[in-house]
Amino acid sequence: MKYQIEVSLDKNEDFSMFLDNKIKEFNNEHSIQHKEVRKDGARQPINLIVSNDQQQWIGGISAEVYWNWVEINNFWISEEFRGKGIGSELLDKTEKLAIDKGAEKALLTTYDFQARSFYKLKGYKVVGEIKDYPPGSSYFTMVKILI
Repeated sequence: MKYQIEVSLDKNEDFSMFLDNKIKEFNNEHSIQHKEVRKDGARQPINLIVSNDQQQWIGGISAEVYWNWVEINNFWISEEFRGKGIGSELLDKTEKLAIDKGAEKALLTTYDFQARSFYKLKGYKVVGEIKDYPPGSSYFTMVKILI
């Protein structure tokens, strides 16, 4: 069997899509959960949007429920609105909505310079840490049992 290796240091969307599709095909073949979650409606979105008096977005949460988990993808509050309980309210509401959609556990990632201590106060536990990513910081995976 002959083959060749080409080195490309440029962004290549076609090649990235090729690899992504091949990995999805493999996962679908070996994991019924991966196959099922790709079907329409399998991922249940949760978006909580916070606006100010001028109807401008000042923060919120975006998450998805699948595999009996809620994955918190993005969570941000404008600096001037922090420390007022909005973050706790959003996270609590997201968890309750997720439970209603069948979630039993929650998953998120954060850096040590972001909200790790906040999540710890809310019952999340570190299950993974990558040190020095980026240099001088740590990247954490955190989970919480919801029910």
